[in-house]
Amino acid sequence: MATKKKNKLRIIPLGGLEEIGKNMTVLEYGDNIIVIDCGLKFPEDEMLGIDLVIPDVTYLEKNIEKVHAILVTHGHEDHIGALPYVLKKVNVPVYGTELTLGLIENKLAEHDMQKSVEMITVKAGQKIQLGPFKIEFVRTTHSIADAVSIAIDTPVGLVFHTGDFKIDHTPIEGDPIDLPRMAELGKKGVLLLLADSTNVERPGYTMSERTVGETFDTIFSGAKGRIIVATFASNIHRIQQIINSALKYNRKVALVGRSMLNVMRTAARLGYLSYPEDTIIDIDRIGRYKPEEIVIITTGSQGEPMSALARIASSSHKKVEIMEGDLVIISASPIPGNEKLVYKVIDDLFKQGAYVIYDSLDDIHVSGHAKQEELKLLQRLIKPKYFMPVHGEYRMLKKHAALAMSLGMDKNNIFIMQNGKVLELTSKSAAINGNVPSGSIMVDGLGVGDVGDIVLRDRKILSEDGLIIIVSTIDPKGNLMANVEVMSRGFVYVKESEELIEEVRTLARDALVKCVSKKGGNWTAIKTAIKDELSSFLYRKTARRPMIIPIIIEVDPVAVQSQTH
Repeated sequence: MATKKKNKLRIIPLGGLEEIGKNMTVLEYGDNIIVIDCGLKFPEDEMLGIDLVIPDVTYLEKNIEKVHAILVTHGHEDHIGALPYVLKKVNVPVYGTELTLGLIENKLAEHDMQKSVEMITVKAGQKIQLGPFKIEFVRTTHSIADAVSIAIDTPVGLVFHTGDFKIDHTPIEGDPIDLPRMAELGKKGVLLLLADSTNVERPGYTMSERTVGETFDTIFSGAKGRIIVATFASNIHRIQQIINSALKYNRKVALVGRSMLNVMRTAARLGYLSYPEDTIIDIDRIGRYKPEEIVIITTGSQGEPMSALARIASSSHKKVEIMEGDLVIISASPIPGNEKLVYKVIDDLFKQGAYVIYDSLDDIHVSGHAKQEELKLLQRLIKPKYFMPVHGEYRMLKKHAALAMSLGMDKNNIFIMQNGKVLELTSKSAAINGNVPSGSIMVDGLGVGDVGDIVLRDRKILSEDGLIIIVSTIDPKGNLMANVEVMSRGFVYVKESEELIEEVRTLARDALVKCVSKKGGNWTAIKTAIKDELSSFLYRKTARRPMIIPIIIEVDPVAVQSQTH
């Protein structure tokens, strides 16, 4: 059985399926493992207080001696953001293109890890060997420079992972997507295709990034005051086009937002951005120029509450205030789930006196992901025997499967997977067989994985129904030494609800006395009884279920007396 297992290639997604973000895929053959991408995702609404979410890498930790490397397709957070956390547990070499590694270095430096991780730069078209895997990095186009797809020649056949991509024939920088090489690989024979599903619900083709530059030129030509543009810090092509339009209309450019400054610094150092030296000015100097001579590029296109744009919109930014006549361009589409945050920022900007152009009003954003016709073209070029849609919520994976079937692919050769499930392949067969530990690890401040479902449930209760604290002081015999204290936080205001609080105090006192007589000094049982009694009472009275925390303090009166004398 052991020999048979070694003859199979195992594909194990640890993230990126039935979700947007947290992309991570494991390829295993015998005693050899390589990992593609290591991303994070941002918390959902119910994850109160959580900063970000990363994949569970328990399986890699248990098999650390088998792991050769992590291969990274490009430098977006949903593909590199978990690296500082994962590399602390699975410290293996990281392979990526120059810009991708430059952005990873920034992240590792924040965790003081830049010297402890081996990073190896590769170029599109380069081939490397890791154990039984012959790996080729294939040039692709996306909304960030230096993106690659990855072709892995394994002992059972060729696996092609698209990474995030779109087919852009006129990219801002560098060569277009290498469709000829993909066609060659398709002719050679591809056993399995893993393809980006993010935009599979959208018909047609994704527009070239250059179309946004033309829109910027049109908008800049008619703007009379300052221009503030919010976009993703990692979208270097977009930033280059903003700078190009600023130069064309004699405007200086100032940057706002820590991630924007970091990415710009890295991209300029590595030669991925070009502009005259005096184009970029410090944000502190914008007051020295007329409004029509300034462009501000900022983070916050997703309405994140602590981002630079949100603080500008709420008049809480230290260096930028909205002036009457400002033009704000939000050059990004809201990520699903962020719509409310984005539209709140837009409303606040309008209230401050700015005019706002956003996605629904103009062509100021194009996606970095392939739409249906591009995905069809890729399927035709690669011609895989088996297909596994990745990078998408469940409906997207289903839609991508249906698209493949519309091109004539056998539905039995298409695998809609879940994180943790194992797809086993030979040169002639493929089947889902078993699963490994997987899931989401929540990061809250410096805590990684110490917040689980129970803590989130408590936070939800506190946020919705508040907290009641019951403090009882008793002597060793169980007699109350003082009246029960009742404290309320986020539930009711004590002074305005004196009658209710008095009822709570009486119930708690009665429950305590009753329990002490029955259960003696079993404090856990007594606290549970108080909680049960008050919980049902408060729900009947208020239709709310606040968190109830009974505190019992046992005091020895003799000891207290001796200390006072």
